[in-house]
Amino acid sequence: MKIPFAAVLALSLLVPAVAFAKSTDRNEAMNIDSGAQSGTLTGDGKTVLSGGVIITQGTLDLRSSEAEIYLKGGEAVRAVFTGKQAKMKQQLDDGTWMDATADRIDYDITTEIITLTGNYKVTSARGTNAGQRMVYNTRSGEMNSGGDGSRVRTVIPPKNKTPAAAPAAAPAGGKK
Repeated sequence: MKIPFAAVLALSLLVPAVAFAKSTDRNEAMNIDSGAQSGTLTGDGKTVLSGGVIITQGTLDLRSSEAEIYLKGGEAVRAVFTGKQAKMKQQLDDGTWMDATADRIDYDITTEIITLTGNYKVTSARGTNAGQRMVYNTRSGEMNSGGDGSRVRTVIPPKNKTPAAAPAAAPAGGKK
């Protein structure tokens, strides 16, 4: 039962790995650890992982209180990770890291769209984006945040990360 479930979950996580991550991660073994697992692994239905879910694959580290994997015809079509908060960390191909947190990470495998909701924050070397809802299309790279009456906060760091020089100190002893 462990091997078929791992295959189902691997399908559900394939695109987030492509969208955010180190491209070699998908060639690594996926390790899934949870307190409990229930549901179906074939046909149509849902499998629930609970009791603290930890998924690692290469540099990917995904942690949530619960995960639901939806199946249609025995194939994973959607994966939902929930908790206060669900967390994802992964190294990018350029060697930098991406961290994402949200109350809910919902990945529609069919459309290849990831939706982060509930106090989400995505942080990388390119900056941060935070708010209540972000929709990311992994096919097109298009990202939409806000639009639900809430505010979105984006911070883009300067390209030159050298700190500004401190002003010259006044000569010791004051005025002459």
